[in-house]
Amino acid sequence: MKDLLKAYRLYFPWIIAVIALGGSLFFSEVMLFEPCKLCWFQRICMYPLAPLLGVAAYRNDRGIIPYARLLSVVGMCFSLFHYLEQKVPAMSKVLPCTVGVPCSGQYINWLGFITIPFLALVAFALITLLLFVRESTQA
Repeated sequence: MKDLLKAYRLYFPWIIAVIALGGSLFFSEVMLFEPCKLCWFQRICMYPLAPLLGVAAYRNDRGIIPYARLLSVVGMCFSLFHYLEQKVPAMSKVLPCTVGVPCSGQYINWLGFITIPFLALVAFALITLLLFVRESTQA
Protein backbone atom coordinates (compact mmCIF):
# COMPACT_ATOMS: atom_id res chain seq x y z
CA MET A 1 0.00 0.00 0.00
CA LYS A 2 2.84 2.41 0.88
CA ASP A 3 4.51 1.74 -2.48
CA LEU A 4 1.23 2.43 -4.28
CA LEU A 5 0.87 5.77 -2.49
CA LYS A 6 4.48 6.62 -3.22
CA ALA A 7 4.09 5.76 -6.90
CA TYR A 8 0.97 7.90 -7.37
CA ARG A 9 1.56 10.65 -4.81
CA LEU A 10 2.11 13.35 -7.47
CA TYR A 11 -1.35 12.56 -8.85
CA PHE A 12 -3.09 13.62 -5.63
CA PRO A 13 -2.11 17.31 -5.82
CA TRP A 14 -3.13 17.25 -9.49
CA ILE A 15 -6.58 15.84 -8.64
CA ILE A 16 -7.06 18.53 -5.98
CA ALA A 17 -6.05 21.26 -8.47
CA VAL A 18 -8.48 19.92 -11.08
CA ILE A 19 -11.32 19.81 -8.54
CA ALA A 20 -10.52 23.36 -7.39
CA LEU A 21 -10.40 24.58 -10.99
CA GLY A 22 -13.72 22.90 -11.75
CA GLY A 23 -15.32 24.31 -8.60
CA SER A 24 -14.10 27.79 -9.43
CA LEU A 25 -15.51 27.60 -12.94
CA PHE A 26 -18.77 26.15 -11.60
CA PHE A 27 -19.24 29.05 -9.20
CA SER A 28 -18.49 31.69 -11.84
CA GLU A 29 -19.96 30.17 -15.00
CA VAL A 30 -22.90 28.10 -13.72
CA MET A 31 -23.88 29.86 -10.50
CA LEU A 32 -22.91 33.23 -12.05
CA PHE A 33 -20.94 34.42 -9.00
CA GLU A 34 -18.73 37.25 -10.22
CA PRO A 35 -15.18 36.87 -8.86
CA CYS A 36 -13.60 39.74 -6.95
CA LYS A 37 -10.02 40.92 -7.35
CA LEU A 38 -8.64 38.55 -4.70
CA CYS A 39 -10.52 35.65 -6.30
CA TRP A 40 -8.71 36.38 -9.55
CA PHE A 41 -5.33 36.31 -7.81
CA GLN A 42 -6.20 32.93 -6.33
CA ARG A 43 -7.25 31.70 -9.78
CA ILE A 44 -3.96 32.92 -11.24
CA CYS A 45 -2.19 30.64 -8.77
CA MET A 46 -4.54 27.61 -9.03
CA TYR A 47 -5.32 27.38 -12.75
CA PRO A 48 -1.75 26.66 -13.94
CA LEU A 49 -1.36 23.96 -11.29
CA ALA A 50 -3.91 21.69 -12.95
CA PRO A 51 -2.09 21.22 -16.30
CA LEU A 52 1.41 21.50 -14.82
CA LEU A 53 0.82 18.89 -12.12
CA GLY A 54 -1.08 16.70 -14.60
CA VAL A 55 1.82 16.58 -17.03
CA ALA A 56 4.33 16.16 -14.20
CA ALA A 57 2.33 13.28 -12.73
CA TYR A 58 2.02 11.57 -16.10
CA ARG A 59 5.75 11.92 -16.78
CA ASN A 60 6.71 11.31 -13.13
CA ASP A 61 8.66 14.57 -13.27
CA ARG A 62 9.52 15.74 -9.76
CA GLY A 63 11.27 18.80 -11.17
CA ILE A 64 7.97 20.72 -11.15
CA ILE A 65 7.58 20.44 -7.37
CA PRO A 66 9.43 23.66 -6.35
CA TYR A 67 7.51 25.72 -8.93
CA ALA A 68 4.15 24.20 -8.08
CA ARG A 69 4.85 24.62 -4.39
CA LEU A 70 5.60 28.32 -4.92
CA LEU A 71 2.31 28.86 -6.78
CA SER A 72 0.47 26.96 -4.08
CA VAL A 73 2.01 28.88 -1.17
CA VAL A 74 1.35 32.26 -2.84
CA GLY A 75 -2.24 31.19 -3.56
CA MET A 76 -2.61 30.04 0.03
CA CYS A 77 -1.53 33.51 1.23
CA PHE A 78 -4.11 35.20 -1.01
CA SER A 79 -6.80 32.78 0.18
CA LEU A 80 -5.98 33.30 3.84
CA PHE A 81 -6.00 37.09 3.45
CA HIS A 82 -9.31 36.92 1.55
CA TYR A 83 -10.88 34.61 4.16
CA LEU A 84 -9.75 36.89 7.00
CA GLU A 85 -11.20 39.87 5.18
CA GLN A 86 -14.54 38.06 5.05
CA LYS A 87 -14.60 36.80 8.62
CA VAL A 88 -12.64 39.32 10.73
CA PRO A 89 -14.42 42.68 11.00
CA ALA A 90 -11.18 44.66 11.47
CA MET A 91 -9.80 43.24 8.22
CA SER A 92 -12.70 44.69 6.22
CA LYS A 93 -11.04 48.10 6.56
CA VAL A 94 -8.32 46.87 4.22
CA LEU A 95 -9.88 47.45 0.82
CA PRO A 96 -8.06 45.71 -2.04
CA CYS A 97 -11.34 45.57 -3.98
CA THR A 98 -12.34 49.18 -4.58
CA VAL A 99 -14.03 48.57 -7.94
CA GLY A 100 -16.53 45.87 -8.79
CA VAL A 101 -17.42 43.02 -6.47
CA PRO A 102 -16.36 43.61 -2.83
CA CYS A 103 -13.85 41.11 -1.51
CA SER A 104 -15.68 40.94 1.82
CA GLY A 105 -18.84 39.60 0.14
CA GLN A 106 -19.78 35.96 0.72
CA TYR A 107 -21.63 34.11 -2.03
CA ILE A 108 -21.69 30.97 0.09
CA ASN A 109 -21.40 30.54 3.86
CA TRP A 110 -21.86 26.86 4.61
CA LEU A 111 -21.90 25.90 8.32
CA GLY A 112 -21.04 29.50 9.16
CA PHE A 113 -17.39 29.30 8.11
CA ILE A 114 -17.03 27.61 4.70
CA THR A 115 -16.74 30.28 2.02
CA ILE A 116 -15.18 30.19 -1.43
CA PRO A 117 -11.81 31.55 -0.17
CA PHE A 118 -11.89 28.91 2.59
CA LEU A 119 -12.34 26.17 -0.03
CA ALA A 120 -9.41 27.60 -2.00
CA LEU A 121 -7.32 27.82 1.17
CA VAL A 122 -7.96 24.14 1.93
CA ALA A 123 -7.08 23.16 -1.65
CA PHE A 124 -3.85 25.17 -1.64
CA ALA A 125 -2.91 23.83 1.81
CA LEU A 126 -3.48 20.21 0.73
CA ILE A 127 -1.50 20.69 -2.47
CA THR A 128 1.35 22.32 -0.55
CA LEU A 129 1.35 19.59 2.08
CA LEU A 130 1.34 16.82 -0.53
CA LEU A 131 4.16 18.47 -2.46
CA PHE A 132 6.27 18.65 0.70
CA VAL A 133 5.46 15.03 1.57
CA ARG A 134 6.32 14.01 -1.98
CA GLU A 135 9.79 15.50 -1.73
CA SER A 136 10.57 14.14 1.73
CA THR A 137 9.70 10.55 0.79
CA GLN A 138 12.12 10.51 -2.15
CA ALA A 139 15.24 10.32 0.04
